[in-house]
Amino acid sequence: MAQQEARQRRPSIHDVASHAGVSAATVSKVLAGVTTVKPENAQRVLDAVERLAYRVDPLASDMRRAKRRIIGAIMPEFESEFFGQMVTELEGLAEQRGYTLVAASSRESEAREKEILGRMHDWRVAGVVLAPVRNEHGPAASFMKANGMTGVLIDRVLSDDAFDTVSADSAAASAEVARMLVGKGHKHILIIGLAEGAATVRARLEGFRTQALALDPSIRIDVITSEVSVEPLRSSLRDYFGRGERPTAVYSLLLKGTLVALSEFRRR
Repeated sequence: MAQQEARQRRPSIHDVASHAGVSAATVSKVLAGVTTVKPENAQRVLDAVERLAYRVDPLASDMRRAKRRIIGAIMPEFESEFFGQMVTELEGLAEQRGYTLVAASSRESEAREKEILGRMHDWRVAGVVLAPVRNEHGPAASFMKANGMTGVLIDRVLSDDAFDTVSADSAAASAEVARMLVGKGHKHILIIGLAEGAATVRARLEGFRTQALALDPSIRIDVITSEVSVEPLRSSLRDYFGRGERPTAVYSLLLKGTLVALSEFRRR
């Protein structure tokens, strides 16, 4: 029975040291890639590691550092190609540096966003990449600041004093769309979008409206937005088109809005 338990027990660094005839410190150096260990000792360690099928215990290693080699990523949702690709890229970058990425979706809920962040704080993650539901001033970012967490805020943010931020120039991009549509002679444009409280959505809307009106003060710009769910947006679009409204161009601020608009167009 004792022999069976010994076989089932996960081999430790001390087991490797015993089999290799070296100290545990020497084993640690070899596994860390330190080149000052004598070649014959290093080979004995590697042979023992293979023979015992030894694997480094990440929890024990992380406890010594007081931080785990885990990076958290919180995205508003995973359905869009944008956020899915973002997680894929982050995962690759993390693994190149010896970290594991743990990703979760807030599902466009600030309450869930903060809850997930709390779990990651409990796990003592090395840092968090957060694409907030709204902006850099939401409850999640405040939680990170209050608890001294390391993080980067991306996408739906403008700027922040406590964290690095990464985002596109939403206002300038929308202004370019406005120049293109007005330049093509459009006089009635519908703007649709979700997450109306998000910083980037507000910036896109303002950038478009400012540029379009500067080019043509008589242009008509209708705006239909929904806070989170696509269903209220879908309902609003049905009412809008049901009243006989026929804009000559539609500008969608987010991918989900585009998909909803296309489905409603097909109904007409």
